[in-house]
Amino acid sequence: MKTIDELLAEGVTGKRVFVRADLNVPLSGTTITDDGRIRAVQPTVEKLAAGGARVIVASHLGRPKGAPDPAFSLAPAAARLGELIGADVAFATDTVGESARATVAALTDGKVAVIENLRFNPGETSKDDAERGAFADQLAELADVYVGDGFGAVHRKHASVFDLPARLPHAAGDLIATEVGVLKKLTEDVARPYAVVLGGSKVSDKLGVIDHLLERADRILIGGGMAYTFLKAQGHEVGSSLLQEDQIPAVLEYLKRAEEKGVEFVLPVDVVVSEQFPDLKTKAPSRHTTVPADAIPAGVMGLDNGPETNKLYASKLADAVTVFWNGPMGVFEHPDYAEGTRAVAQALVDSEGFSVVGGGDSAAAVRILGFDENAFGHISTGGGASLEYLEGKTLPGLAALED
Repeated sequence: MKTIDELLAEGVTGKRVFVRADLNVPLSGTTITDDGRIRAVQPTVEKLAAGGARVIVASHLGRPKGAPDPAFSLAPAAARLGELIGADVAFATDTVGESARATVAALTDGKVAVIENLRFNPGETSKDDAERGAFADQLAELADVYVGDGFGAVHRKHASVFDLPARLPHAAGDLIATEVGVLKKLTEDVARPYAVVLGGSKVSDKLGVIDHLLERADRILIGGGMAYTFLKAQGHEVGSSLLQEDQIPAVLEYLKRAEEKGVEFVLPVDVVVSEQFPDLKTKAPSRHTTVPADAIPAGVMGLDNGPETNKLYASKLADAVTVFWNGPMGVFEHPDYAEGTRAVAQALVDSEGFSVVGGGDSAAAVRILGFDENAFGHISTGGGASLEYLEGKTLPGLAALED
């Protein structure tokens, strides 16, 4: 996999360099609420611009239906990128149309442009190879060189991620190189003890990674909505908590395998429950109480780890040399149910081990809860991509960058 430094050594002055970034940032109207993914690609954009390239940044945002939708415009992300790099960033109002062609043609050496949301074109996400390839052909006409730096999208077989690199000389940006290097630390010659913390709503989303990590991890700590399927599998009642009953056989098999392999599975010992899901818009106080995890009453739902669980999890992470965390421990967006997630984040900050926050909601929680990002070993920009890498899957966007 060629690096961006190798590309720069060959010379990029005057060349049109297409950077597939991940600018899929959360928006409130047109206001960006977390610019972490834009800041993550900033070093690659600045390197290329300093090298004299004519930089074309492209990305998706949200899930538009293959047609323009103002709610998913990349215009706010383009403006924020300009603020971060301290230079004007041109913006094309389409992907491969008249505006994109004119905007790219107007670029001079060292200047940067962003083209509109790639998913406004149905060819970007099409499952039809010909349709996807046709869109990749149009994108290729805009550029001379391709740089892949959108780690959050490398697990997608999309036109700009998988098909376009085959049509242009290509290299990996700094972000992808960093992400892959970190993930190798979690899969090859791992420093031990190796602890994994998995949360989020659905156990089905994590089955593959649990299966793979049972061969590698020393401890697996479970929280979030997925914990209630584990508790139910152990014979406990879970009230009206989130539950995937169809996954109980798989969970039982994992618990059995963990015991056979000596992998410690850690589940909540107490949980914070409420009769109603909290209002995440107003953040109004929510009536709640803490109960033992094996005695959840009928009619209430578990929404966070309890204080004893928080202490337990902190103790299980204290001596870990390597930690991977993906998924919040509760409904962290509401202050009444954020303590479990906060406790895990604090345990990683306090640990002297190498900690990796696996993107998605975990990365958002770290920022929302006010933690210093530099206190963690690495915060990934791709939750789904990180999980699929840890499952041992081949990621299309990484395979496409191999020489």
